[in-house]
Amino acid sequence: MGDGTHNFADFIERRGINITPLSLKTLQINITKMCNQACMHCHVDASPKRTEQMDLKTVNRCLEILSDDRVETLDITGGAPELNPHFNYLVESAGEMGKKVIVRHNLTVTLDGNPVTGESKRYLPDFFAVHGVEVVSSLPHYDRYFTDRQRGRGVFDKSIRSAKLLNKRGYGKHGSGLVLNFVHNPPGDYLPSEQADIEKTFKEKLKANHGIEFNSLYCITNMPINRFRQWLIREKKYSSYMGKIVSAFNPAATGSVMCRDMISVDHDGTLYDCDFNQMLGMEVSLNGGSAATVFNCSPERILERDIRFGSHCFGCTAGGGSGCGGQTA
Repeated sequence: MGDGTHNFADFIERRGINITPLSLKTLQINITKMCNQACMHCHVDASPKRTEQMDLKTVNRCLEILSDDRVETLDITGGAPELNPHFNYLVESAGEMGKKVIVRHNLTVTLDGNPVTGESKRYLPDFFAVHGVEVVSSLPHYDRYFTDRQRGRGVFDKSIRSAKLLNKRGYGKHGSGLVLNFVHNPPGDYLPSEQADIEKTFKEKLKANHGIEFNSLYCITNMPINRFRQWLIREKKYSSYMGKIVSAFNPAATGSVMCRDMISVDHDGTLYDCDFNQMLGMEVSLNGGSAATVFNCSPERILERDIRFGSHCFGCTAGGGSGCGGQTA
């Protein structure tokens, strides 16, 4: 799959690069597309209007796969994953297995609550701390203007208030063991700068201006899909952005792309090589062409799959690389 000359599979083949699964360290599951926000850069197209939810049967099958000794980490994402009715049960069950649990938490859901039912989510900082959850939260910029420009008016101030609640419970504090990582997406059609340099600036600015502490900053390239792709097209920047990420291709980044050691699960149990493929409907295929799911696939079969590529894969291999844990090269 590719956009004209932006055929990633052909591109790496011509360079003698082979990207295949290496392990299954991380099970990443998207348990809802409902969110209290509708951010410009969101590749999930999440919003308060989305209704997709992972049901209990699928949650329990995911937990069965997680019990495999090869799987070390459960990475829970959305939407705002806390809006799934089985969220607490999922976190508690994974913790009982001794697995590392990461929650992709947007910070503002703590204050906003459920946009449909009005259910409060003020308990989340305490819940996260009790279960030792690693919290990964989007904070595009340490400046209010750039964050609100990307995520909506008032989001920066809510994010700061929520981050302070996490800090109060020990998150981001040296020696606490409670990990708070922020995610930086460039506000616009730019590639992230060097992660270590941006992290240093973020830590200095957030500490000085707001008293916020955190562990690490993940710099993630905006993928040219869904809502961000539509913005690029409207602004007549799509071709130039694609040219930018193709030109910045870094062979060293191909060794650590996230599809090599994880699998992504949609709310209905369908399997994908990564969260981006999931949003494009590029499911893992079984022999015969049927879609792979948590119900018809074992960890062994997942490791035997062929990875599917698209033009967005150039985003994961541009510059310092990009993955769920930030830059990869």
